[in-house]
Amino acid sequence: MTYSRITGLGYYVPEQVITNDDLTQWMETSDQWIQERTGIKERRFFEHGKDTNYSMAAAASRIALERAGLTPNEVDVIVYATITPDYFFPGSAFLMQRELGMDGKPVIDIREQCSGFVYALSIADQFIKSGMYKSALVVGSEIQSSWIDKSTAGRNIAVIFGDGAGAAVLQATENPQHCILSTHLHADGRFAEDLYVKEPGSSRPGRSATKEMIDDGGFNVHMNGNAVFKHAIVRFGEVISEALDANGFQPTDINLLVPHQANIRISDYVRTQMGLDESQVMNNIQRFGNTTAASIPIALCEAWENGRLKEGDLVCLAAFGSGFTWASALIRW
Repeated sequence: MTYSRITGLGYYVPEQVITNDDLTQWMETSDQWIQERTGIKERRFFEHGKDTNYSMAAAASRIALERAGLTPNEVDVIVYATITPDYFFPGSAFLMQRELGMDGKPVIDIREQCSGFVYALSIADQFIKSGMYKSALVVGSEIQSSWIDKSTAGRNIAVIFGDGAGAAVLQATENPQHCILSTHLHADGRFAEDLYVKEPGSSRPGRSATKEMIDDGGFNVHMNGNAVFKHAIVRFGEVISEALDANGFQPTDINLLVPHQANIRISDYVRTQMGLDESQVMNNIQRFGNTTAASIPIALCEAWENGRLKEGDLVCLAAFGSGFTWASALIRW
């Protein structure tokens, strides 16, 4: 039987570091206020004219490909997750494909918000398991600093998000001891408006972007924070347990949990509920903030670079995000 294995990881974050104190230039806030609510100390913001969504993804991908020992043209398919594409259409996967010189290779753009990377990983995993492809490049990339409302009115959202990209190379393997064991995907559209950006939307009269839409705040993020938090702490635990149960493991068997970096309070709650200690959970939200679809591959790559991933380790990826959507992947490293 054919399985897929992660053979290379890479990430890229912009050079510009924005601390909590820096945010006080734009809004009424403080380092203490932000850290108490999110755990975030700093994040990265892109520099216009230097970084794009696809260029960050390409930079992360080049590192992942080099570590996997592959050239771009040896990859069979790109699966690209983002909610902040460079263009309304076509998707950023096409632009990264062009940047890497991978003309003719199929690309898939997906929009699954904070669960995007795990969804993308699952799609690539199915392609490889089916025998359709032998390798895949899975990417999560976001530029969020350009659309967040940096005023006091928008601070509850603005202090959370950062920019960055992460990538993973998947290759076919016949070894069931070192592979993606399973992936688990869920969604519930009943709560779509609890965390969303309304505009630009096609189901409006006239042009897709008007001054009235902007003035009404349609391009801002709207979040029901209490609802998101309450659903997240439940769904994280459920989807992690689902992955463990499907493969006959217990929480104590996890060597490393890599959750989506949404909020340190959510990660700490899930860790406590599952009886894990701090060494079993990867958190880097303190330095990068919430990078949405990029957060898991960035954290996974950092864990690998820091020696926290060893051959044979049981690794669980888990995410929850707008939609609502939630997902997990269990990996034998």
